[in-house]
This record gives sequence, structure tokens and C-alpha cells, in this order.
Amino acid sequence: QVQLVESGGGLVQPGGSLRLSCAASGFTFSASTMTWYRQAPGKEREMVASITRAGSSTDYADSVKGRFTISRDDAKNTVYLQMDSLKPEDTALYYCNANFRLLAKVNNYWGQGTQVTVSS
Repeated sequence: QVQLVESGGGLVQPGGSLRLSCAASGFTFSASTMTWYRQAPGKEREMVASITRAGSSTDYADSVKGRFTISRDDAKNTVYLQMDSLKPEDTALYYCNANFRLLAKVNNYWGQGTQVTVSS
């Protein structure tokens, strides 16, 4: 059973930092591409950051470049999102996504999300 569990969200002031974690199980984590998405109420879901297998490549939304850092620990089956210099516009529900191929099928799985609120 594939499972993704996010944690680390909370309420922080502008300029503060948070580290999100996504613990994965039920698939070969090391062979997967992991991506963080976020969605605010009434807004579309957007990709925030992604990391390929072995951390060989990363990608970031323009709005978070220089402030967020994605990383992975394959020994712990966990992907992280370090969020620095947080802004009110970063307020959203953050989701973890796993993408992997099993035989001829491409699989996408989602966690339930963790809330990040940036406010004074």
C-alpha cells in the first residue's frame, strides 16, 4: 500500500522558516521522482519543487527560487522542503507527490497535505 504522510506545517511570521517532511512507504522510493505542490483556497494547485532519483536534478517554481530547498534521504524514504524567508503568499496546503513507473504503468500518489500559514 502506497502511503505519503506530510508533516512540519504550522503558523509562522513573515521571514520565518519551516521544514516540511514527507514520509513514504509502499513503493521503491529511491526510484521515484518526488514533488511538492501547494494549493490555496480558490487557487489552482501549483508545483513548488521537485527532485529526481538520487537527487540528481531539482526544479523550483520561480516564486520560491532562492528561498526553498528540496532534498531527499533515500535511507529514510523521506523528502524534505526547507522553506526560508517565508512570505504571506506562501500560505497554502502543501502536498507531497510520488511519481514512479511499475512495469508499463506510471503511478502518481498524493499525501493529504500539511497546512502552512504565514501571517503576522
